[in-house]
Amino acid sequence: MNAFWIILTGSLVATCCSLLGCYLILRRMAMVGDAISHAVLPGIVIAFLLTGSRDSVPMLIGAGLLGVLTTFLIEFFHRYARVQADAAIGVTFTWLFAIGIILISVFAGQVDLDQDCVLYGEIAYVPLDLWITESGLSMGPRTVWTLSITTLLIILFIVLGYKELFLTTFDPAFAAAIGISTSLWYYLLMTAVSLTTVASFESVGAILVVAFLVAPPATAYLLTDNFKVMLVLSVLLGILASVGGYYLAVWLDGSIAGAIATVTGMEFLLAILFSPSRGLLIRRKQLQPV
Repeated sequence: MNAFWIILTGSLVATCCSLLGCYLILRRMAMVGDAISHAVLPGIVIAFLLTGSRDSVPMLIGAGLLGVLTTFLIEFFHRYARVQADAAIGVTFTWLFAIGIILISVFAGQVDLDQDCVLYGEIAYVPLDLWITESGLSMGPRTVWTLSITTLLIILFIVLGYKELFLTTFDPAFAAAIGISTSLWYYLLMTAVSLTTVASFESVGAILVVAFLVAPPATAYLLTDNFKVMLVLSVLLGILASVGGYYLAVWLDGSIAGAIATVTGMEFLLAILFSPSRGLLIRRKQLQPV
């Protein structure tokens, strides 16, 4: 049963991260997830200082607010300070992460804070944190319920805002010309990324979240030119990596998150080599004289 919960958790994270990752890849902002996963550290510390509790809820709220702030700062530096997007991401997350480190060092004597409780989750522990009702009924891992709600919200967001997200991603000038606010949809997308990242990395770890945000969408991008197909493919690739990575970890007796991330990399490598339209080996074979 533990295997089922771990694979289900990985599949839920893969679904919401891969869907949003497709937009990030096309907007050339693939490392936003990595930036958020580091920049939320001061939010975790401040949440503890204000509440005196290490419960997940206040820390997730603090991390979520800092994640949203991170996306606003990235866009501010990029748009108004004329800094390149990748530089804006790098400056923002290193600055906020450093502030978090300073807060921990200054309040080290007062703060009994383990960063691992939120920032560096472990997917293998998912089956241990059960939601048990007052009557003693086990409803399964809390994480599965949290991620299920998050995934449904992300799917609903993409379905309802598909046209606006599509236009602001592929042709922002045309979107602005027909009255669609590119800034509004940028911030909505980044807020969705922030909340998904924060909700996910408590359970599976920041590295796996970043892997799902980047690798499956990048692999799907190599396999198709149809955006809707890209969305579906990225989700399927993420779920396949969750299943394959779990059994690879069991076989190797190693890290589950590391194995899943490794499988996503293997999928990307196979796509680079054998993609029907962009594969290196396929193109070389087509270029060979008959």
